[in-house]
Amino acid sequence: MKLLDNFDSHQLIINLSILLPQPTGISNYAQNIFPYLKSLEPTLLTAQKYPEFNCYPVPNNLTPAQGTKGHCDRLIWTQFQLPQIYHQLKSRLLFSPLPEAPLYGNCRFVVMSHDLIPLRFPKRFSPLTPYHRYYIPQVLKQSQHIICNSHATAKDIIDFYQIPAHKITPIPLAHDRTHFRFLNLPTCNYFLYIGRHDPHKNLYRLIAAFAALPNRGEYELWLAGPIDPRYTPALQTQVAELGITHQVKFLNYVSHSELPKIINEAIALVFPSLWEGFGFPVLEAMACGTPVITSNLSSLPEVAGDAAILINPYNTAEITEAMQMIAEDLELRSRLSIQGINRANQFTWEKTGLATTEVLSRYL
Repeated sequence: MKLLDNFDSHQLIINLSILLPQPTGISNYAQNIFPYLKSLEPTLLTAQKYPEFNCYPVPNNLTPAQGTKGHCDRLIWTQFQLPQIYHQLKSRLLFSPLPEAPLYGNCRFVVMSHDLIPLRFPKRFSPLTPYHRYYIPQVLKQSQHIICNSHATAKDIIDFYQIPAHKITPIPLAHDRTHFRFLNLPTCNYFLYIGRHDPHKNLYRLIAAFAALPNRGEYELWLAGPIDPRYTPALQTQVAELGITHQVKFLNYVSHSELPKIINEAIALVFPSLWEGFGFPVLEAMACGTPVITSNLSSLPEVAGDAAILINPYNTAEITEAMQMIAEDLELRSRLSIQGINRANQFTWEKTGLATTEVLSRYL
């Protein structure tokens, strides 16, 4: 890592204060995108070490690992310390991999907006609601340009915040092609869901749809995602009332290293979310050659294309019918597997990075 020892101009600075040593979510996006921006000779604001990049050290307590405190500390740092760094380095542009930037700090910036789900599905007393209602719109309005991960998210930005369309560029995300790939493992008898247990993930209807399968006794439903004391108990009660406790497995959090195996061995990924900014599980399952059933809403058709069965997530019977089709039709399963792999190959971090480079270069 080349630490800065002078005050020469560093035209582009990239805020990587959110990065974790083992990134997830937005941190995963940031980790994958910045190596492809090297042609712009950026300076990284980071607590990590990256050889071959100019780096400016920042505190290491501004990440999701510190929970709400890390989030609050990062917002304070962004408003008061980041403008000083920007001007000290004589920067022309700040790129933030999430919609956070200094307000009224006389800084030019481009930000990435991932989704507006806290506005579509607000939760009482959640700090994310005022964050999206008051802070983020100010950031987006003051930005030079906004990158987002799908046309669905772009439309939300326009509809919720009245941001003009010409100020927004949707750039699809990607997956780790060396990690999520076809492993030629035997298929087991379970349908798989990956994600949180929040209400908008639609697990209540997924469980009901599974319970309605005609040959339900032959299959299992595996729910891979962290147990959430706010939502998981109600789902477990539903499972018990339907008499399917022995067929529905709450796996809790599944490590990144274990995911490819359980995806490869599933009959299908069933992801009937009511809204997604992008939908990584769909892309990762297609990359593994696992058939996908997902929603016909939000960004999910943009990711799945014609390589998945698209259902109305509000229609439980449609979810059941799709699961039954995949379980009983081996030819359909094989076709979706091939189409999924081909579709997933269209999404690469190199494409995402080059498209991002093109946008940023316009404002340097």
